[in-house]
Amino acid sequence: MPLVFVLIWSTGFIVARFGMPHAPPLGFLAWRYVLSILCFVPWIVLARVAWPATRAQWVHLSVTGVLMHGGYLGGVWAAVKAGMGSGLVALIVGLQPVLTALWLSARGSRVSARQWAGLVLGFAGLLLVVSRKFGQGGEADLANLSLATLALLSITIGTLYQKHFVAPCDVRSANAVQLMAALLVTLPLALLESETLRWTGPTGAPNWELLSAMAWSVLGLTLGGSSLLYLLIQRGAATSVTSLLYLVPPTTALMAWLLFAEPITFITITGTVLTALGVSLVVRSAR
Repeated sequence: MPLVFVLIWSTGFIVARFGMPHAPPLGFLAWRYVLSILCFVPWIVLARVAWPATRAQWVHLSVTGVLMHGGYLGGVWAAVKAGMGSGLVALIVGLQPVLTALWLSARGSRVSARQWAGLVLGFAGLLLVVSRKFGQGGEADLANLSLATLALLSITIGTLYQKHFVAPCDVRSANAVQLMAALLVTLPLALLESETLRWTGPTGAPNWELLSAMAWSVLGLTLGGSSLLYLLIQRGAATSVTSLLYLVPPTTALMAWLLFAEPITFITITGTVLTALGVSLVVRSAR
């Protein structure tokens, strides 16, 4: 299950590259949430799955839905729409294990020298990559970096919140509640976007890039990836679960190179290796 999760999660950044030339980010996500809910609800009814039993559970699941779907996905897709490459945004969000491990360690014990070294190493690797992306013709600027940072903070806080507050319940009903909450937050913002989804091409033929991106976002990422993340958080420690995410940036970078010819330079490889090494130091020390 962890290996499948890493492969599926890595495709999320790739799908954003496929979909964003043909749609606004929040409009796309609003449709994704609606279609995902329409998949989950009949499944829940037919399988007679129990909904969360208490109002507190509904509230906690709604909070995690706003953070882990609305904030995280909204930040990632908006950053890609604003010109950031899928490999870079994956690298930024890949710092989540560092923040998670430091938060958990700070609450239970002091942050060790090894963890601080990992933190410095991880951020140094990220800065090495990002510094080469700034400037004229670069893919990074203050706007899309802010959006990627929003995604990073949202997925980190959402993971910690879910592990602490959300009691175990069926993944299907839990996901449905999370998606409903994300839709309530995303839809009003999506209605403010001037761009519309282009379901057809200039000749009137179906826009298969957008349609395939939407299909995989709903079936592969939401029904598959998000459900696996929920199960992994419920069954394992938050730190060991998020340690899987430091495998996502190099996987995404390889996919982006194969599909979009995003360059993998020596600086990119060095920065990614430093970041992954830093994350592994923090996570292993926390364990």
